[in-house]
Formats: sequence, structure tokens, C-alpha cells
Amino acid sequence: MLALKIPLEKGSKKLINAWAFYDWANSAYSLVISSAIFPIYFGTLFSETKTIAFFGSEIKNTAAISFITAFALLIVALISPLLSGIADYIGNKKIFMKFFVYVGSVSCIGLFFFELDTIYLGLFFYFLSMIGIWASSVFYNSYLPDIAYPHQQDRVSAKGYSLGYIGSVILLLSNLAMVMEPQWFGISGTELEASMKAMRYSFISVGIWWSVFSQYSFYYLPKGNHDIKVTKDVFWNGFKELKKVWHQLDSNVDLKRFLPAFFLYSTALQTVLLVAAYFGEEEISWASNYEKTVGLIVSILLIQIIGIFGAYITAKASERYGNIQTLIFINVVWAILCVVAYYIITPVQFYFLAAAVGMVMGGLQSLSRSTYSKLLPETRDTTSFFSFYDVTQKIGIVIGMICFGLIDNSTGSMRNGILFFIFFFICGALMLLRIPLKKLR
Repeated sequence: MLALKIPLEKGSKKLINAWAFYDWANSAYSLVISSAIFPIYFGTLFSETKTIAFFGSEIKNTAAISFITAFALLIVALISPLLSGIADYIGNKKIFMKFFVYVGSVSCIGLFFFELDTIYLGLFFYFLSMIGIWASSVFYNSYLPDIAYPHQQDRVSAKGYSLGYIGSVILLLSNLAMVMEPQWFGISGTELEASMKAMRYSFISVGIWWSVFSQYSFYYLPKGNHDIKVTKDVFWNGFKELKKVWHQLDSNVDLKRFLPAFFLYSTALQTVLLVAAYFGEEEISWASNYEKTVGLIVSILLIQIIGIFGAYITAKASERYGNIQTLIFINVVWAILCVVAYYIITPVQFYFLAAAVGMVMGGLQSLSRSTYSKLLPETRDTTSFFSFYDVTQKIGIVIGMICFGLIDNSTGSMRNGILFFIFFFICGALMLLRIPLKKLR
């Protein structure tokens, strides 16, 4: 007879490690698909033509990917509150997390078929993969207050991001070897054909990596917070849970003030991160396609490696100076980096910018997640509360990507779009000043 698995205690090292390990699994998508290999593949695919036929109109290729990303995140923003409410009601958020992980990982494998002749099928798989990565994160993030106590959450959140950086760098390095030396892996064809085929194989590797390494987290994470019998009213109870959360938000002044600030700076942060590689591919003066491929991947690796230290430095700074003060400072740094990005042209300048971005990228994401968790009232329905957090983030990205796409498509330059986000970082920092400057621990 199989022994029953004993649930791990909140705050235990094994439970925290299991939660953080999902960052190891899913960050491969963020690095390889969102940030590195896929943008390079996409840019190379459209090296001769820069437009895509879309509903009878010709749209700039980078603007099109911005619009598709925005649409995917709009779908997630619409469905995640409902799913989160249902998950909290039936007490099994893990099943929803699993579903979206498998949708996302299978879609990554489907990106192997992303070619000019099958562009719409490829874009559909890209669309589904975006839904998978972002929807699964709703449930993953909501576990944080369930698995760690408030005094642990800054470091635990940072640990997740750091593990994600390490795992994704390992996979990216192996993919880089395959792209640069495809013959080592038995991939034939001309230099360009073999390299492009290797990039498509890297998409398969992300899907497998994401699905396989998620199993460790799935094994140890609890189903949810409580067990309630599922009834025919479960669909409507999802909406009732959201209504309850809305009323609780109304009585939590600090949380109400944090969310608009988070909306503003997250709009800029997430949009910049999603378009950074496309910006580097198109706006930086690379000497050759080989230098461009190597340079972009090196830049992304630089961001990831420095980001490991940045997340922990931010966590230490928050312990000393307080979460809100640290968040304000990082937002100001981001605004400065946007100004710098507008003027850079050479690969060396791009490398220095990447190093600076790495230092503040993970810190802002990690500290925002843990700050929100600390501001939550005492509740068992953490999934519904985190759905508000994720919806705020996703609606911001939808607006950000649409604005960026429109500016890119109308002006023909991605630089103007980057400059646009200075406003969001500065306003986000100013709105954080409305929250009492106390040290959240």
C-alpha cells in the first residue's frame, strides 16, 4: 500500500524550495521565448520583409507581435479572476496551475512550426504560449502567502526569481551552443538554415523543460487552502469571491494605494522587458548577423546573471530601508535607464545598459510581489487576491504593448516607444509616496 503524502508545514524549507523551483521551470520561457532566441528568430525570419498581412492591412512585424501579446494578456486578465475565484472556492488551485502549464509547454513545442509559410499557425501557438505562462503565474504567485510567513516573503520571492535566472541561463547556454554550432548536434543545412532550425529546436526544449521541472513543485505544493464540495453553483461563486475581495480592498487603504502605483510602473516594466530583445535586434548597429545573434544572447545572459544578485540586493535593501522606499528608488533608476536606452546605438552601449537593467529588473518584480503579499489582510482566499494583482499587471501590459505597437507602427522606430515609458515609472514612484513610508517586514 502506498503511504499517504504528509502535507508540508507552512514556512518549511522543503515547501519553500518546491514553490521557488517553479521559477526554475517557467523562467526558461521568459528567457528563451520572450527575451532571447525567439526575438532573434522572429527578426531573422522578417529580415527581407518587415510587415505582416493582418486583416487586409500591412502591419510592421514588431508592432504585430506587440498587438498579439496584448491580446493574449487581455484574455488572461479576463479569465484569471474567474478561475482564481473558482480555485479558492473548490480548494484546488493546483489543478488550474497544471492546466495552464501544459497548455503553455505544448504551445512552445508547437512554435517549431513557426515559419513564413505557416505564420498564422505560428502566431497562434505564440498566443497560446503567452496565455499559458501568464495564467499559470496567477496561481503560482498566489501560493506565496500560503507557503511562507510575512517575515520570509521578501527572501522567498527573491529566491524564486534567482532560481529562475539560474535555470533559464543553463537552458539558454545549451540552446546557444546548438544555434552557433548546429553541426555538433547533427543539424544539417546551410549556415543560416541550420541555425534557424536549431532555434526552432530550442522552442521544443523550452516546452519540455517547463513541463518536466514543474513536476517537483506540483508534487509538494498543496492543492489549496480548504476543501469544499463542488456544487452546480461553483461558476457563480467565483464571481461572489471576487466581489468579497473588492470590498476588502476598499477597506485596505495601503493596498488600494499600492495597486494604482503598481499598475503604472508595471505597465512600463513588463512592456520594456517584452520588447527589449526586439529593440536590440532592430535598433542597435551590429556588424553582422553572427555578431547580432551572439550579442543579443550575451546581453540577455548578462541581464539574467546580474539579476540574481539584484534580486537579493533589493531584498536586503528592503530589510534596511523598507519596501516602499526601495521601490521608489528602483522606479527612478528605471526612468533614467529609459532615457539612456533612447540614445544608445553601439553594441558596447547595449551591453552596459543590459548590465544596469539586470541589477534592477528582478528586484522590482520580486519586491513588488512580496510587498503586495504583506499588504494582504488575513485571508485564506489568497488566489482571488492575487488575481487582482495579476489582472492589474496584465491590463497594464495590454495598454503598454498597444501603446508601444501604435508608436512603433506609426513612427517606424521603437526608440520613441521606449521613451514613452519614462512617464509611467515617474508617476508610479510618485504614487508610492502616498503609502506610509514604513518598513514592511
